[in-house]
Amino acid sequence: MFGQYFYNESMRRMTIAFGQIFNNIQIKRKNSSDDVVQSIRVPLAYGPKEKFLVRLDQQPSLDNREFAITLPRLSFEISGISYDGSRKLTRVQKYKSVKTDAEGKILNYNYTPVPYNISYNLYAFTATAEGGLQIVEQILPFFQPDYTVTVNAIPELDIKKDVPIVLNSVNYEDTYSGDFTSRRAVIYTLGFTAKTYLFGPASTQKVVKEVKSDLYSDTDITNKAREERIIVVPDPTSADADDDFGFTTTIQTFNDGKKYNPTTDNDE
Repeated sequence: MFGQYFYNESMRRMTIAFGQIFNNIQIKRKNSSDDVVQSIRVPLAYGPKEKFLVRLDQQPSLDNREFAITLPRLSFEISGISYDGSRKLTRVQKYKSVKTDAEGKILNYNYTPVPYNISYNLYAFTATAEGGLQIVEQILPFFQPDYTVTVNAIPELDIKKDVPIVLNSVNYEDTYSGDFTSRRAVIYTLGFTAKTYLFGPASTQKVVKEVKSDLYSDTDITNKAREERIIVVPDPTSADADDDFGFTTTIQTFNDGKKYNPTTDNDE
């Protein structure tokens, strides 16, 4: 069952969509006359907080910052994945999309996705308290407490999902320690939950061009032979799934004592 390979990139697309929300945050620095002297677009990268703290500690001195990481900076990471039973839907619903190839039209479909909550942590690193406040204030007003994004979950089936991203918590940390030449890092940690869906493997189905039904005079179809067969085909036989067509019905009667073998597609 689990040997079938598939990868819909659902969590990858969700993570990219989450990062895009914070991809254009800026910090502006002013002089004593309240004039903007510098405008910085805050870099964003995927990675844990500990990775950036180690980079800061590698070269903490303000006198020699040749290899030090520059601030301000944003990073984010997945912190957890959990099933959400409150959003469970019926399993038999199908998402369908009709595609055309060399053999005609093919129906691609996927069953109802499974609801999962993906937890994200967003980290804001700044050298000053003012920089951290500018970043946080550009984020918090949009979450009341959620912000909805549209994710193209399965492009092949043209499935788009509106995913609410809920802001759960905001934490503050000041890592300043040491002498006056040591580097300071103000860190804000924002916790989010994305209420998304995960899809299983997709399936395909060709247009049904012929239907056969065998009729028996006894309920014991294992030991008894078929006596009549009804065959239904579209008229014309070149008709497609969405064409306006009729049907041709053929009834065959048998006395040869044979049965239809679905494995070999022959009467035996």
